[in-house]
Amino acid sequence: MLPENDGRLDPPALFPNPVDEVWLEIGFGGGEHLADNAEKHPGTGLIGCEPFVNGVVKLLGEIDERGLTNVRIRDEDATQLLAALPDASLARVYLLYPDPWPKRRQRKRRFVSDASLAEIARVLRPGGLFRFATDIDDYAGWTLVRAARCASLRWTAARAADWLTPFPGWPGTRYEAKAKGAGRRPSYLTFERI
Repeated sequence: MLPENDGRLDPPALFPNPVDEVWLEIGFGGGEHLADNAEKHPGTGLIGCEPFVNGVVKLLGEIDERGLTNVRIRDEDATQLLAALPDASLARVYLLYPDPWPKRRQRKRRFVSDASLAEIARVLRPGGLFRFATDIDDYAGWTLVRAARCASLRWTAARAADWLTPFPGWPGTRYEAKAKGAGRRPSYLTFERI
């Protein structure tokens, strides 16, 4: 439940046990990545946003099976959640394989926009990371252009291998396996809050 009257959430207070930091995953799909992170980082609170019930059900199954207590789920769009988060309240934000809305007339529906990146930068603490993965070259380029316009984010890649190599500790996702099976090569972009 979000606070009323434009109030702000207290992200660490969402979890039953104290957490060192909080991460957000927008559109967690089946929850494989989120559950893996929650298990590997028990001192971190993870918030996942996913509007599709099948993905929420799959993640709930993982939470139950693994006995995870450091996960909170929002089963609606992430935009309102971002607006309710305080400045510099998150250590990481993940957006993995979002819907690319490939047709030109649909692109305005893409989650990555100047406004959404400004909100992500606002909620990240200095040095916090925004990680984006896609198998659609056009969406990778779209994201790079908009991130370059966001003065608070810096792309961390130093060489080509940096955006072709999965993030450290990457467990992979079902969608990624499907994309690779279809011959599409994923891009892994990391931006730091400056």
